Amino acid sequence: MRVVILNFLSLDGVYQGPGSPDEDRSDGFERGGWFVPFVDAALESRVEEWAASATGFLFGRRTYEEFSAVWPTITDPADRNAARLNSLPKYVAATSPVDTTWGPATVLDHDVGAAVAALKQDGSGELQVHGSGRLGRSLLAANLVDELRIAIAPVIVGQGRKLFGDTEAPSGFKLLSEDRTPSGLIMCRLESTGGGAAGTYVRGQTNLSVAGAASD
Repeated sequence: MRVVILNFLSLDGVYQGPGSPDEDRSDGFERGGWFVPFVDAALESRVEEWAASATGFLFGRRTYEEFSAVWPTITDPADRNAARLNSLPKYVAATSPVDTTWGPATVLDHDVGAAVAALKQDGSGELQVHGSGRLGRSLLAANLVDELRIAIAPVIVGQGRKLFGDTEAPSGFKLLSEDRTPSGLIMCRLESTGGGAAGTYVRGQTNLSVAGAASD
């Protein structure tokens, strides 16, 4: 099973509170709603396309609880995102009790990294992480992410939690696709290539030698 992260990011990598000023004020965050000015039909269409390949979902506790309060109320059969979210298996990374009425749901309450690694080995299809930035960051640090699908807004938030942080080693990605929406979002798909790569630039040299190239 492949693990795919879908997220909305600012230019400085912030994922916190994209949808409204009050969406997530934790840790004193006061700049929520920064993504809303860039939402348009092109974004909605592309996110629906990205989500269409999901065969299961992985959430952090907070995101699962927020989603479970909204998506079960959307019963329009024409809403394909709602149909997938409401019917497909859901896994919740949580160390405290979770009401799993919005099912089918399985709580991963111990070693989440080991549990996700086991799902990758035993399952098939695509396990998608929607939102859940802290969880996504931990999966990236553990090198468990196969693909990133991100919408980058042309704004520097300057405060808030970020998806990318310090890791024990660099991670490499290959750009699979990139396009822009009328509102100015950059929509990217990036596939993990394993470790990062580094080299030495020499002025006028066209074929740079690269040390520590990413593995296939």
